[in-house]
Amino acid sequence: MTQLFGRERKKKNIRRKIKGNENRPRLTVFRSNRHIYAQVIDDTKGHTLVTSSSLDKELRGILQKPWNRESAYKVGEVLAKKALQKNIKKVVFDRAGYKFHGRVKALAEGARKGGLIF
Repeated sequence: MTQLFGRERKKKNIRRKIKGNENRPRLTVFRSNRHIYAQVIDDTKGHTLVTSSSLDKELRGILQKPWNRESAYKVGEVLAKKALQKNIKKVVFDRAGYKFHGRVKALAEGARKGGLIF
C-alpha cells in the first residue's frame, strides 16, 4: 500500500465523508497552476453529469487571465448554468483537499450565484 501525503491524504479523508447521489451530486474542483476545472458527479452511477473549466470555448474569449479568482468565479457561474439546464439544483461541494479560499472559494461563490445550493 502506498502512502499518501499532503493534499492527496486530505482528499481521501474528505471523499470518505462526502458522497454524491442522484438527488445531490458531488461538485468537485481541480486547480492547476494555470487553470481551474469543476465537474458535477453522480457517485452511485459513476457518471460525470456536468463539466466546466477555464478552457471551455465559451469562456476562452472572455478570460484574460485563466489563473485568477475572477476567472474561477465565471467558471462557477457557467457550471451552475449548465447544471440548472439538467435540473440539478442541489449539490455537495468537494474541495478535493484544497483550502477553501482563493480560486476554490471564488468558484463556489460563482456556482452559488448561478443558482446551485450547497
